[in-house]
Amino acid sequence: MTTDDRHDHADHADHDHDHGAHEHHEHSYQAAIDGYRSEKDAFFKTSAHSPIPAEERSAFEGLPYYPVDPDLVFEDLVLQPYVGDEPTSFQIPTSDGKLRPARRAGTFTFDLDGEPRRLTAYTFETGETRSLFVPFLDKTSGHETYGAGRYLDLEPDDDGTYAIDFNLAYHPSCVYAPQYSCPLTPAENRLATRIEAGERLGEGAAEH
Repeated sequence: MTTDDRHDHADHADHDHDHGAHEHHEHSYQAAIDGYRSEKDAFFKTSAHSPIPAEERSAFEGLPYYPVDPDLVFEDLVLQPYVGDEPTSFQIPTSDGKLRPARRAGTFTFDLDGEPRRLTAYTFETGETRSLFVPFLDKTSGHETYGAGRYLDLEPDDDGTYAIDFNLAYHPSCVYAPQYSCPLTPAENRLATRIEAGERLGEGAAEH
């Protein structure tokens, strides 16, 4: 049975971006990310809903990650209307060869490595949610990270702005088991730089 990968496992908890003193901010942020990763690892190892195949969970020792990089957090971003050439409503391909109704909700722009970057945010036509789905590709994709991209799930802050935190970038469940149906990253969300943050593939993992 095909399982929808948007996203039934509880791996996208909110994180408090402390606006206090810089050192305290970095320490508390690191602790929050470490706690989030520990919770996700425990879920993957023990939950009946884990995407790790049941016969592999006893040997599971945790997901591999890049070191936490606070500089790869971009806050106070405003969702801009989508003005690209692609249709707003479209069918996004999935890893199991299907198509899923989706919508380009808008775009985010931010500066990284001295250049402006843009990512399109998507919503799906099923379900009532304010969450935005932001898959992306970068120069680690297909080598250190999954070739079809990594995901971010964004929720609006109280003032309506968003934060893109690449330390929360995660792999789709189809990395672990083929029965999951995972949206493939559209070409418009390819970043021409390395994003060394978030989940990565383990040493010796098969490249996709």
